[in-house]
Amino acid sequence: MKRSLVVSLAVSVGVAVVLLAVTLGVGWHPKLGLDLAGGSEVVYKPAHKVSSGQLNNAINIIRTRVDAAGAAGATVASQGGNIVVQLPGVKDPGALIKLIGETAQMQFRPVLCFANPYSKPSSGSVPTTIPSTCSSSSYDQTAANLKVNTSSGQPTNAVPADPALSSYPSSTFEYNDTHPNANVLLPAAPSSGQGRVRYLLGPTGVPGTAIAPGSSQAVFNTPSWVVDLNLTGSGSSQWDKLAQQQFHAYVAVDLDGDVYSAPLTLPTAATFTSFGGKVQISGSFTESQAKNLALVLNSGALPVRLAKIDQTTVSPTLGKSSLKAGLAAGIGGLLLVLLYTIFYYRALGIVVVSGLATTAAILWAIVSALGHTSLNLTLDLAGVTGVIVSIGITVDSYIVYFERLKDEVRSGRSVRTSVDRSFRGAFRTVLAADLVSLAAAVVLYLLAVGTVRGFAFFLGLATLLDIATTYFFTRPLVIMLGRNARVTGARIIGVARGLAVQSGAPQ
Repeated sequence: MKRSLVVSLAVSVGVAVVLLAVTLGVGWHPKLGLDLAGGSEVVYKPAHKVSSGQLNNAINIIRTRVDAAGAAGATVASQGGNIVVQLPGVKDPGALIKLIGETAQMQFRPVLCFANPYSKPSSGSVPTTIPSTCSSSSYDQTAANLKVNTSSGQPTNAVPADPALSSYPSSTFEYNDTHPNANVLLPAAPSSGQGRVRYLLGPTGVPGTAIAPGSSQAVFNTPSWVVDLNLTGSGSSQWDKLAQQQFHAYVAVDLDGDVYSAPLTLPTAATFTSFGGKVQISGSFTESQAKNLALVLNSGALPVRLAKIDQTTVSPTLGKSSLKAGLAAGIGGLLLVLLYTIFYYRALGIVVVSGLATTAAILWAIVSALGHTSLNLTLDLAGVTGVIVSIGITVDSYIVYFERLKDEVRSGRSVRTSVDRSFRGAFRTVLAADLVSLAAAVVLYLLAVGTVRGFAFFLGLATLLDIATTYFFTRPLVIMLGRNARVTGARIIGVARGLAVQSGAPQ
């Protein structure tokens, strides 16, 4: 019996020490949430009603983009039909927020002709129908008009923009997204380095779904950055068909209604050859622009366009103040509880201190480890509150045991014979109380939203640890102390003194 008690106690302490040592050794610590670390929170609303499956798909894609961008501790969750993205501790939230909102609907379209910036007509109504062709064949961006020099890879004839297109407004993103088989008039992307030029584009020749998942990568190809990607089997044949049609002419890379680049097709080749499923997107990309483009292509297109409806910024100073206030409240309350239990229960109070230390070590290790998994757990102020509440639940478990032990001793039994007997009755009570707390935490986690789920998660986790600690740590330690005559009978700190055993009573 004694051997099993020693093994149980040693394993409990050993697990706590090893987990804590490993966590500290690899440099892990709990990832702080937005309200503690500072940062930004953005709320997105779908442009139209979507199913729960589409919303979850969008959440997964955004989470992939955030993780790939290296935003540690970021959380993405649904809330009332919206998507809430929290970015704690991010130094440049603006760039990441823009990256998150990219719908990434990519299409490859043939360039029909160039257009100047939009100029509203001075008289008459604004045209609403996109023209099917250029106003004159002299503005067609065809191989016959461009006359590409294969030695230099440049056109020898500079075909001007079609002036008739100036009165036509650019196609909206919604129109471009939902009309792949129609002509569109799109501007150059602001980051493309192409100025204010616009493009009249033909129907989509290759959709973005033709890109092989995860194949896009940014590479430096002197003198600028480019994006290399592979196409699927069907996408490869689609691309060859479009490229052959546009041989020595332009193909536009249309991403979310902006033209990121419009390179010439095989400008240095005398005859058309198959691309073999490998395509390179070139343009005036910086390193970050090329990497972001590759990232959104790899993560996939969002199934719905998202509108940013709210953005909140929390300063790191405010977060640190909240953290300090929460820690001060928790540590202050903990010290008062520990001092009271030592004063009231003497040696058994030391059991409470050591038990809480063991639980804290395991909890720290688990929370730190979960922050580095796909769960990406973060500790926010609500979570700190859940941990503080769980301290009271844990201490209650000790008090239930000690008071049951005190009742056994008062009935005339010795401390030695009561420690084991009293635990059996006390553990049923502790288990019932903890299961009620655990059930409440589960219900809160499943039904609540936002920070309340953090409170529920940490409360439930601490409650599970309390059950394990009570059985594998508290039980063997109290039984071993109760069977030790020197510890039980000590004048000031003894177990008997803590249980208010009268002098001369059996111990």
